[in-house]
Amino acid sequence: MTDTTMYQSSTTAGRPTTARRTGRRATGRRVEPLYYVFLVPTLLIFTAFVIVPALIGIFYSLTDYVGFGDWSFLGLRNYAALFSDPRILESYGFTLGFALVTVVVAQVIALALAVALTRRIRFATTLRTVFVIPMVVSGIVVAYVFNFLFSNSLPAIATAVGFGPLEESILGNPDLAWLSIVIVSAWQTIPGALLVYTAGLTSIPSDLYEASALDGATPWRQFRSITVPLIAGFILINTILGVKGYLGVYDVIVGLTGGGPGTATSSVAMTIFGGFTGGDYAYQMANATVFLIVTALISVAQIIATRGRAVQL
Repeated sequence: MTDTTMYQSSTTAGRPTTARRTGRRATGRRVEPLYYVFLVPTLLIFTAFVIVPALIGIFYSLTDYVGFGDWSFLGLRNYAALFSDPRILESYGFTLGFALVTVVVAQVIALALAVALTRRIRFATTLRTVFVIPMVVSGIVVAYVFNFLFSNSLPAIATAVGFGPLEESILGNPDLAWLSIVIVSAWQTIPGALLVYTAGLTSIPSDLYEASALDGATPWRQFRSITVPLIAGFILINTILGVKGYLGVYDVIVGLTGGGPGTATSSVAMTIFGGFTGGDYAYQMANATVFLIVTALISVAQIIATRGRAVQL
């Protein structure tokens, strides 16, 4: 018995254990060639169509290039002019204000609809399908349809009922035109937020609501103390996606107001694209670079805000 034990011990000592063999394989694991087959083309395409054009654009933002012909180096003069240009500052103010207002409106409505559609009501599945339809329609098509409604149908109805403030199209009112963009943008993005909130609400155990009801909690108290804390990560995700989408708003404005009246609803994206075809290529490229930095700062803030709040959809 002793000889056998000693033999087994010496044999075991002479060869690596399973854990050590596994650890060695884990540290020296060979990467599958298929990984590079997918990775390398993606990196090349991203570099060729995103990184290189961005670097070229940043270079031209330091010149007086108009999109063709010769150019001269100006340094940071285009950037200095941006911060004293009221048209550029107005476009940033409109874009940021529009994004903040629209994200609040869209998230409140989407959350209310999600709460209602996750209750045991008739035709809930059908209603979810109907509410998702705006998400699959082209933004420019939606904008032109609402343009007709705001320009013709709504004033006609207001005139028939004698409601003076809406007898004239709000699209021609510098103080109200932005509301039409908020309405259309929210209408188009609510379905996506609705799907995210529905996933979050269905992941909450029903036992929590039943136990709180036995303790006398009202539906509003359940919403504040159970629903909102447990879907906080989903609210954060929707807010981030909403702000990032609204910052680049373009097609909805083109179809509704064209940036007017005047420049009252001209977003940063519309100002940049307009400059590319209007002889301000280098100047608007500097504007695009500043907008890239602003978007990057917002993205960094989002990463910091979402750290430790991972949500499984």
